[in-house]
Order: sequence, then C-alpha cells, then structure tokens
Amino acid sequence: MREDFSLVNKDNLYRCMDKLLEHKGALFSHLQERWRDLFGASFEVLLYDLTSTYFESDPPRNEKDKRRYGYSRDKRPDCVQVVIALVITPEGFPLAYEVMAGNTSDKTTLKGFLERIEKQYGKAQRIWVMDRGIPTEEVLAQMRASEPPVSYVVGTPKGRLSKLEAALLEVPWQDVRPGVEVKLLAQGEELYVLAKSRDRVNKERAMRQRQLKGLWKRLHELAVMRLSARNLLIKLGEAKGKYRAAWRLIDFELPEATQKAHASFGFELNRGKLREVMRREGRYLLRTNLSGRDPGELWEFYIRLVEIEEAFKNLKGDLALRPIHHQLEERIESHIFIAFMAYCLHVTLRARLRPLAAGLTPRAVLDKFAAMQMLDVHFPTSDGRTLILSRYTQPETDQKILLEQLGLSLPAQPPPRITSAGKLAS
Repeated sequence: MREDFSLVNKDNLYRCMDKLLEHKGALFSHLQERWRDLFGASFEVLLYDLTSTYFESDPPRNEKDKRRYGYSRDKRPDCVQVVIALVITPEGFPLAYEVMAGNTSDKTTLKGFLERIEKQYGKAQRIWVMDRGIPTEEVLAQMRASEPPVSYVVGTPKGRLSKLEAALLEVPWQDVRPGVEVKLLAQGEELYVLAKSRDRVNKERAMRQRQLKGLWKRLHELAVMRLSARNLLIKLGEAKGKYRAAWRLIDFELPEATQKAHASFGFELNRGKLREVMRREGRYLLRTNLSGRDPGELWEFYIRLVEIEEAFKNLKGDLALRPIHHQLEERIESHIFIAFMAYCLHVTLRARLRPLAAGLTPRAVLDKFAAMQMLDVHFPTSDGRTLILSRYTQPETDQKILLEQLGLSLPAQPPPRITSAGKLAS
C-alpha cells in the first residue's frame, strides 16, 4: 500500500479551507435543530457580545481588508485585528457569529445582527441580552416599535444610575432570590431594574479592597524613594496602570516638571468617592421593555452574559483562535469558522456531561482520555518479515467510568498486519 502524502500538505489543506465558508449558515441551522432534539435547547433568550482577535502579520494594503487597527480586547493595540460578534444561548449554544473589520464600533453592529437572525431563523419571540455600549437609543426604539416588539435586557452605564438615583431612593427593595434584591422603576415604555446581589457585593468589595491595599502600599514605597520628577511620574503611571480601579479613589498632589534631583508628592484617600463606590458595589441597573416578567428572571438573564465571556475564553484558550497568520481574507474567516466548529463540539460535550458528570469540564474529560494511546508493537519473524499489532492501551478506572457514563464503548483491537519484503501485505 503506497501513500501519497502530498494530499495532506499544508497548501492543500489551506485550499480545502476555501470551501468551508459557503456551508456556515446551513451548519448553524442544522446544529440548532440537533441541540433542540438532543438537549431540549431553547433559543428564546439570546446573549450578544463582541470580541477581537489579532494577527501576526503586516497591515494590509487593501483598504477593503477587514484587518484593521482598533480597540484590542487582547491588549495588543500594536497588531491589526478583526472583530467577532457572537450570539449564543444562556447554555452556551452558538446561534450565529460574524467577522467584521477590526475598527468596527460595537454600537454599529446590533441592527444588522437582528436582521440576520430574523432572516435565517424567522420571526420569533426572542429576548436579546446585551451589555451597555452595544445598543444605541435609535436601535432600542426600533426594537420596541417592530411588530411584534423585539424584547431586550440591557445593562446601563453608571451615569444613568446617577440620573435615576433620586427616584430609585423612594422605591422599596424587593426580595426576588436568596441574596438578591431589586427595585423597579417604570419610565415610559421601559422598565428600569436596579438589582443588588449579596454575592456580587462581597466579590466586588474584596476586589476593591485588594486593589486599594496594593496601591496604598506602592504609594508609600514611592514616597520614600529619592527620585527625579520624571522618574517619579513614570512609576506613578505604572502604579495607575496596575491599580486603575483604586487610583480613582485617591487625590494626588503631583510634582511639577523641575530639574531637582529629588521630587515628592502627596496623596490621600477620597472618602466621598469611596462611600459612593461602596454604595454601588454589587449593583446592576438594567433597562428592558419586558414589563411583565419576573424581575428576578430579568436579573438572571443579565448575569448569564458571563457565558459569552466564557465562550470567548475557550475560543482564545483551548481552541487556539489567536493569533492568526493567514493573509487571504477567505482563509482568515475559514480559520475562525473552524475554531467555531470546535467550539460547537465543546459545548455539545459539555451538555452531554452536565447530567452525567456535572463536576467535569470538557477539557478535563479530554485530558483524561488523552492518556489512552494507540501504539504499534513490532515482532520480527524468523523469515525476515515483521508482525505488527496495533493496540490501544486499556482504560484506567476513571476512564472506564467516564466511558460508561457517556455511553461509549471502545472498538475491538485492530487485526494484526504483517510485512512482506519491507511492505505491508494485504
């Protein structure tokens, strides 16, 4: 048997990628039905967010190329990038994604995505859940005015909380979940929901205290150093970058740019700002046009946005989406499509695991199964030939339990092969 290894060389594999993109819409439509059949997946609530991924390549010369400099969520502003918009369910099942130019503004993307989902999957009662900065007032008005209205739950910037704070002070708290309280404030066609989570208060307070303690220690260290004004300002800038959240709580008296050998500075805690931050820790202000839903349910919709953050983390971590080295735009998008197909397998495995082994992640299961290996055992014969036995290693106890829980069985060991004159005989 002779193998033609040129069939799987790098360039041929790249050319195969060129044939993938035309099947993207059909694949996601198929997967939606499969997930509905396998897991009873519901597509009523949709989470929408954006991320970016960068390239290890020179900037393109073609002005229409999507690789552009923009706001880098990967902290690589020195690299060109593309923006990826993603829609998933609260369980993590992706419904669609789109690759956009790297300088695309978040707030310009939603309208097109609403139209695309409706075109591909038809009109339906869907609830869109987004963070602040994605929808514009114009798009939200269009969502309310559409027939039927498109529902949404959106986070709001802290500036809006300041405007509504006086009105919200007069509204009593309601217990909606253990450790979760809400205030409801109707404003025109919308309902504002101020939610307070005890767990989130504790988490944000611990993060703020850790930041403030670290910054305070660093400032005292700098205060006793004998530094020029220039070097002192550089080190203060480094401290600001590391402790950005705590920096806003400190009032400074910074040195002027002088030629003195040693400069000094002053600092003190702004207790008014600290009280304001403490008053808002663990609180979310949401806006929605779902006035008839349980407010606790609306809060749960919003906190499930962490699921889309987890999707981006998996794509950029285990599934190695970044960096991208391709130059052709079609292959760039094919590379991203392959990463999303891998993510679809990831969430399918996670859904399979949830009722069977809820404590295990897909990565943990794959790591356990990776310990099982396939190997060839060669036995020379007396007539100069070689007997080859291909064998997989027997599973350990925890691997056997996983196979049983997942309803999987190993195939029979392959039959032996024997060489003749240096070649495999059939």
